[in-house]
Formats: sequence, structure tokens, C-alpha cells
Amino acid sequence: MDLRAHHHYPSRRSAVSADNVVATSHPLAAQAGLSMLAQGGNAVDAALAAAITLTVVEPSGNGIGSDAFAILWDGAELHGLNASGRAPAAWSKERFAGHERMPTHGWESVTVPGAVSAWVSLSDRFGKLPFEALFAPAIGYAENGFPVSPVIATLWQRAAEQLGDTPGFAETFLPDGRAPLAGTYFKSPGHARTLRLIAETRGKAFYEGEIAEEIEAFAKAHGGAMTVADLSAHRADWCGTIARGFDDVTLHEIPPNGQGIAALMGLGILSGSTIRDLDADDPQALHLQIEAMKLALRDAEQYVGDLDHMKDVSVDDLLDDGYLAQRAREIDPDKATDFGAGAPKRGGTVYLTAADASGMMVSFIQSNYMGFGSGVVVPGTGVSLQNRGAGFSLDPAHQNCVGPNKRPFHTIIPAFLMRGDDPLMSFGVMGGPMQAQGHVQMTLRTQLWGQDPQMAVDAPRWRVTQGLGLALETTLPTETIEKLQNMGHRITLEAPDNAFGFGGAQLIHRLGDRGYVAGSDPRKDGCAVGF
Repeated sequence: MDLRAHHHYPSRRSAVSADNVVATSHPLAAQAGLSMLAQGGNAVDAALAAAITLTVVEPSGNGIGSDAFAILWDGAELHGLNASGRAPAAWSKERFAGHERMPTHGWESVTVPGAVSAWVSLSDRFGKLPFEALFAPAIGYAENGFPVSPVIATLWQRAAEQLGDTPGFAETFLPDGRAPLAGTYFKSPGHARTLRLIAETRGKAFYEGEIAEEIEAFAKAHGGAMTVADLSAHRADWCGTIARGFDDVTLHEIPPNGQGIAALMGLGILSGSTIRDLDADDPQALHLQIEAMKLALRDAEQYVGDLDHMKDVSVDDLLDDGYLAQRAREIDPDKATDFGAGAPKRGGTVYLTAADASGMMVSFIQSNYMGFGSGVVVPGTGVSLQNRGAGFSLDPAHQNCVGPNKRPFHTIIPAFLMRGDDPLMSFGVMGGPMQAQGHVQMTLRTQLWGQDPQMAVDAPRWRVTQGLGLALETTLPTETIEKLQNMGHRITLEAPDNAFGFGGAQLIHRLGDRGYVAGSDPRKDGCAVGF
């Protein structure tokens, strides 16, 4: 990686190098994390303070009612945490019998929120600072207010138009009956109250006590199924990681129910290709990546669900060398193909990352799923609830079919690169189905083509959609777009400021024996900071 390389992509940002680094999608959250490091905390403390602050300052992507995942290098070992919630006990297939697909908003899209359990689990096992200290920046912004940033103001306005009538939304998020404009100050005293209770009780108020009871009462009043029993039964699981190598690096992802396995499959399919002979922005290099990710995502959509319920097709089946080689042979190097799912067994989110001088690195993602999530906000609490239930299938033969106490298919995924036994890069690319595709793009740009984290983040992105569909950023050269179109890709062009469509990446790359270099996505309001 050459930090002197000329940045030929449209961005004015430079990579940030320091011994202690935090990269998030919002400057106030990044500073909150950095303040924990300055107080003697570690990367876990920094990541958690940033995540908790983001529930206040970036409600368009996450909240107290989010789910979360993490991959952590503790200085000697890699750990994976799945803090996604399960369906309420009352959610049977019969409950949704009148639906063609799972609801995307309202109480019937809400599964048990897991983010709070992630904060507790990570702090208990790896944190240095008192748990309560991690909440101070967020509580301060919730009580005293903060200026709404430009990208978030735009997303907030869109949500107001869509969710204004959802129970509790307007009361909390539409002061004076409208979404706050960029630069105006927003306060959420209910949010501050809930965060203080979580801090004081190490999460028990949220899952067993006062807040849990308010969630149940509000659900009952609006026909929802969530109960205190559902909340108190929740647990975050230390699940380890699944991995796949590409040359001398290994990409680690959280096991299903997340889509991280699609990134591993994509890399596996590309391993036997000619991509190493091509430049980073060569249309042929893009084509090979696009086709590999189409294959991987079609399989993920068909087979991935709650790991406890993946009985027909397993993780090992999907990552089998022979199967991935077979899928790779389906790629036409000159033509786009509309792939279906294979037969592996015969018969919008916030992402942040932090690293400290001791060597600890944290890759953390927390999300409501679709912007503000379900739109349901429990009055007086600031708790906006995710809509992860929308990720279930209603096909009774599908491994991801809705069922009681079951985790749905998840789009949010943190990523981590290792080189041998050494940590290399903690990173993520938020943004729905963009995430696994973004992991492959960031891995290849930084490792195969030697781009520094900021250059890799700045580079124009692509996103496969359905069939032959391909979304491209308008910053791609016209010649590249035309060549991909001539290969048969059905292209739609989107502006780079579509922060959900092309995601928001944050990367921290280790520099040899000391220090890090970080990049933060210009498509978002955030930044990388360090000392």
C-alpha cells in the first residue's frame, strides 16, 4: 500500500494515520469515540461510545431499537458477536397468512432489538472504562441538542413523508410537525432518559424492566406481538467468524443469519479468475466482480437464514471449493448473465470501526434496516424500533421462513481482514444489499490493487440488483459505462450522494508493527479521526 499514491477519484479527503483511530459516519460520533481513547479507554470503549452516540445523532440509520454485529481483534484472537434479535414468540406462519410478503413497517416488522445487548456484552468482556462513561456524549447531545447534518437531514425528510403516521414517530422525530432542516438543533429528552436507564442497569431496564414494560404496552395498544418475555429471552451470541482466503489475506465475516457469506463466496469465485491480470478500474475487472457477486447473492437469497434452521444447505456447502469453482465456470467473460440460485448440496445502517495503540481493532455495525426502521417509536423513550422482520420469507419451504423465536436474514455485516495470524483491516460498507458487494470491492482495492483506505472508499462503486440489473455511480468514466452496457448489463446511473444505494464505508488498515491508516466515506457526513 503506497500512501503517496495520487488520488485520482473525486474526493478532497486524505487518509488519516495515527496510533489510535476512530472512523464513523458522523463527526460527533467519531469524536465521542476518540474522547474515550483520550480518557484511557480502548478500542471497544471507543466503538461503543460512537455507536451509542450514533443512535442520537444519526437516527436515519440506527437507534436504541437496532440490531448489531461485531468482529473484534483483542490483540491475540479474533471474536465474532451476533446481537441480532429473534422473532416474537407469537410470530407463526399463520399470523402472516394474508400477506404476500412480510410487512416492512409497523409492529408486524419488529423483531427483538439486539443493539443494547451488544453494548453490554462487548463492554463486559473487553471494555476498560465504566459502562456509564460510554453514554455521556450521547446523553449530552440528546438533552442539549445537536445540529442536524446535511445527509441525515435529507434522509430524515424522506422518512417523514413515509412514516409520519406510524405509531409514535411524529411525537419524537417531527418537532413542530416536520423533519428538522440541516443545521437546526434537535433534542430528544426521551432518548436521554432511556440511555441513562440502560447505563445505570447495564441494559436490564431495556430487556426486563421499565423500558421493556413500555415497549410491551405500546405493542399491545397497536396490535403488536412483542412482550417483556420476548425481550428478556434475548441473548447476544459469541459466534466466532467464517472465513475465505484470497491470495495471502483472509476475509472474516459473521456466520449466518447475515449475508456476509456472500462476500466470502464472491471472493472464492474470483480466486480462480483472471482478475489479478487487470487494473482496478478496468471494465473487465468490474465485470468479473459483478458476475461473481450476482452468483453469490442469488445463493444467499435462496439458502441463508438463522444458522439453527439451515438444515438443508449449510455454510460448508456454500463455501465448498468445488461448488465455488463450479459457479465460477458459469461466468461468461464477455457477457452479463441472469443467474439463478445454484445447487450447493445435491439431492439504511451505521458502520464504525476503531483501533488503539495496544493493537485492539473493532469492526462494528448497528442498524434499523430501512432508514428509521419500522417507524414505530415508543413514546417518551426515544426508542425507534428496527424492521428486521421484513427480512423473513413467507415460503414455508425456505430456510428463512418466518417462525417464533427465529432470527431473520440480515443484511448488516461487519468485516475483518487477516494476513496469516496478524490483523490487517477492520472495515464495513453500510447500505442494505450493497454490503457484501462493498466488502469484495474494498478487499480487492486495498489488497490486490494496493489502494489506501481513503482511495478505496473514494472510488466509484457498482451494485448488482435483480436479473441483469446493474446500478453504477455517475462518476464512472463514460467509456467504462458503455463497455459494461455492451456486455449486456442493464445499467441505471445513480449519483454518488445516494448514501444508502452505494453505502457508507469506514476502513482502518494496520501499518506494519505500529499505527493505522483510516478512510471515511465522502458519501456520508462522517470522518476518520485519531491521535
